[in-house]
Amino acid sequence: MTETGAPIRVVVADDQTVVREGLVLLLGLLPGTEVVAAAADGAEAVRLVAEHAPDVVLMDLRMPRTDGVEATRLITRDHPGTGVVVLTTYSDDTSVMDALRAGARGYLTKDADAQEIARALAAVREGATSLGRAAQERLVAAAVAGAEPPARPQDAALPDGLTAREGEVLALIAGGHSNSEIARRLTIGESTVKTHINNLFAKTGVRDRAQAVRYAYRHGLATPSG
Repeated sequence: MTETGAPIRVVVADDQTVVREGLVLLLGLLPGTEVVAAAADGAEAVRLVAEHAPDVVLMDLRMPRTDGVEATRLITRDHPGTGVVVLTTYSDDTSVMDALRAGARGYLTKDADAQEIARALAAVREGATSLGRAAQERLVAAAVAGAEPPARPQDAALPDGLTAREGEVLALIAGGHSNSEIARRLTIGESTVKTHINNLFAKTGVRDRAQAVRYAYRHGLATPSG
């Protein structure tokens, strides 16, 4: 459950009936998770989000009518209170990057177990980013493609005029931490965290947490988890 005790309300979107029904059953067995609706394609997912205002959509990518990438784009544009976790068989560069550019904050492949899915739903519900190992590897590879980040002395200025504290916050965002977790780690208020995030977004030109993750890796401000 969330810190308020409310269950995480989820819409499942997958065009394969056996997979969709299996996910509904699986999520129904997870404590603190409530499946409010299930969609057979992206267009239906968008409609159900408008109807139910879920916390998170567990989204397949390859679906008829409206695919998962376009559905994610529409949902994150029109319903910013709903996060999207992609759950797909595809982990190629194009799939990962297209989903993140569309606004997905989580990306898992279908070999993820129940606990991985539960952690991703909880993280995205709290405003954090949750990437499975395959997606993280693709993201890091894409961020550093063509050149290694230039070496910087330890005391060198951060890129785009970031302050040391903003750099710390950015690194923690890249590590998948929510605002409340960042506040606890840095011993500052959550409102202060939000101020730092707004400032670093403005300085770096990123629009969301997924872009912030890419920026952090590209500029050597974060490293892949082991």
